[in-house]
Amino acid sequence: MSFDLPRNVILPVDTIDVRLDPGTHPFARDNECAIAENWQREIAANPALFDGTVVLLSRLAWGDNRLVGCCHAVNYSTFMLWRKRRENSGAEHAYAHAMLVAGDNALVAIRMGARTVSPGRVYFAAGSFEPLDFRDGRVDVDFNMIREVREETGLDLSNAERGKRYHALSTASGTVIFRRYHQTEPADEIARRISAFVATETDPEIEGPVIIRHAADLPDGLAPHMKPLVEWHFESGK
Repeated sequence: MSFDLPRNVILPVDTIDVRLDPGTHPFARDNECAIAENWQREIAANPALFDGTVVLLSRLAWGDNRLVGCCHAVNYSTFMLWRKRRENSGAEHAYAHAMLVAGDNALVAIRMGARTVSPGRVYFAAGSFEPLDFRDGRVDVDFNMIREVREETGLDLSNAERGKRYHALSTASGTVIFRRYHQTEPADEIARRISAFVATETDPEIEGPVIIRHAADLPDGLAPHMKPLVEWHFESGK
C-alpha cells in the first residue's frame, strides 16, 4: 500500500485510473470491533447518519498527469473511524468536486446542512465515491460529480461545458479531484434555483448556496481545502 503524489500543490490531471478492488480493505479488516464501537457513539450523537457504502483508497500515485490508484468498498462506519485514525492507517480518502462556474465567473458552492457530518461547512457540492460510480471497475469521476450536484442542488450538469482537464489537490485530509463546470446564468440566478430546490426537500443535505465572487471573498465555514481551489480559479482565468 502506498501513496506517492505531491502534497499541498494543485496538480494537472489528464487521466484518472482508480480501480475498485473487490477485496476487504485492510483497515476495515483490522479494526472491526473499534469500528462497531465508534459507530454507536456516532449515531448516538447524530441519529441521522446512515451506514451506507463508500470507498477508501489503499494506493494512489500521480505521474505524467495521471492519477493511478486502488480502492475498496467500506461501510460509512469504517470511514468515520478512519477519520479519527487516518495517520499511518494505510488508507486515504479521495473525492470529487464539480467546480461550478457561473456566467459572471463567480463560483457557486454550498453550505452543508445541520444534520450532516460536516454541518455549516462550505465547499462545492460533493460526496465520497461509491461503488455505483465505477464503470468496469474504474471510477467515473464525472458521473460522480454530476450525480452529487443533482442530489444536493437539483442542478443537472450533464450538458454543461466542462474544463479541458481535471486537477487534483492532495493534503493530509485527503485528495480532491476537481473540474470546472460552466453555467451561462449569473451566480445570483443559479443560487436562486438551488434555494428553490432546497425549499422543496423534506430533509435537504445542504443549507443553501454560497456565492464566491473573488479570491478574497472567503465565506465563514469554508473547508480548508477550498481556499487554494478558489485562488486557483480566479488567478488562472476562465
